Amino acid sequence: MYTTLITPEALSRHLDAPGWRIIDCRFSLADLEQGRRAYIEAHIPGAHYAHLNDDLSGPPATDIGRHPLPTPQALRKRLGKWGIGPDTQVVAYDDSNGAIAARLWWLLQYMGHEATCVLDGGWTAWLASAGSIERTAPAAVQTVTFEGEPKREWLVVADEVEQVHLLIDSRAPERYRGESEPYDSVAGHIPGAVNYFYQNNWTEDNRHLSPESIRSKLSEVLGGTSPEDAVFYCGSGVTACANILALSHAGLPIARLYAGSWSDWSRLGNPVETSSSGDAPRTD
Repeated sequence: MYTTLITPEALSRHLDAPGWRIIDCRFSLADLEQGRRAYIEAHIPGAHYAHLNDDLSGPPATDIGRHPLPTPQALRKRLGKWGIGPDTQVVAYDDSNGAIAARLWWLLQYMGHEATCVLDGGWTAWLASAGSIERTAPAAVQTVTFEGEPKREWLVVADEVEQVHLLIDSRAPERYRGESEPYDSVAGHIPGAVNYFYQNNWTEDNRHLSPESIRSKLSEVLGGTSPEDAVFYCGSGVTACANILALSHAGLPIARLYAGSWSDWSRLGNPVETSSSGDAPRTD
């Protein structure tokens, strides 16, 4: 069972394996249909497409951020339509080194489905490994009943943020410092949060660093805080999942997620900080 990452080489050996489901999560905030067009043009054989807005987000349930979590009922329905049953091995991939695919990974883990992993290096690594591609829609799958239950303790909502022991902002440092904000109307970060850019987990060729290297980097950010007492957030609860995936890849416990993230916090008129006083040391 793969529960964090899988290499292109390992995935290629399982393309025809029964009980495996591949989900293409390619998506661009600059062009909301770019990922779907890319999927139609070519994808990993047998892959189904998941749209960040339509499939991996839903009407606000816990927050009013840009990418609210789907309700458990909506998740069960969507995952069941993809044929994901209790014994299904799920592989998610994108063309952003896992930054979007990690959202699906987190949603499945949150719903209790552990056999879920992300393709390390994504679509680019798949092509570089001479992986086969498909240009036609995959065969229809039989809808199954997905019976997972959400782990509410993994979530933090806005009213709980001030009680968090350690809050970690996963966005680029310039967004954290308030120097740039391309998506939300307010720039800055949640007061007291430290910064750990999710891309710090990758090598120069956009593969994940070794578990030991990531453990060292994240341990520095965590200080003496247990991962279970830390909360990650980002712009809208998507790329923060990439940091939580990295924690798991490093063999550390799962941290919590503020799914509404900055888009939720800033819209509520909460206090904002723009100084870099909480900026964790960069280790990339």
